[in-house]
Amino acid sequence: MKFKTIHYQGVVYRAHNPRWSYDPTSGKGAARHGGRFNPRGAKALYTSEDFNTAVLEAQQGFALKFQPLTICAYNIDCTDVVDLTTTPVPYDLGCAWEELTDLGQRPPTWALYDELRAQAVSAVRVRSFAANSTPANINIIFWDWAHTPPHKVVVIDDEKRLRKP
Repeated sequence: MKFKTIHYQGVVYRAHNPRWSYDPTSGKGAARHGGRFNPRGAKALYTSEDFNTAVLEAQQGFALKFQPLTICAYNIDCTDVVDLTTTPVPYDLGCAWEELTDLGQRPPTWALYDELRAQAVSAVRVRSFAANSTPANINIIFWDWAHTPPHKVVVIDDEKRLRKP
């Protein structure tokens, strides 16, 4: 299936473990563990279009115990983005991807990743599948990012508040 791409500009958010605040654009955690939209070994930067969705995503599994978070905002100017909030796909985006990998199976969202990456797609815009999310909760997952366009994803830290290793 050939996917139509869009140009995305704006600000997105990410809530992550404070332990990694020194490197908020690494994508290494997603590569190490895999994610809904990236297999193990593939870097990805999971972001959300609003602050509340970022927190909702980060707190999965900790609904009763709110854990410390570092919240970052990112300036985005990125081409080659596929918007799957408006494009139907033949994949189960809400699959139980972690359960499937635990069973030694490859999630259908990883097949979608393969297909999109083969088409040089740099990011995907999708609804959140976190507990208590609605179709209004939107994420953007980046696979290609840099400090400059056409795949600009830059953390906003004008005051240099993020700690260094």
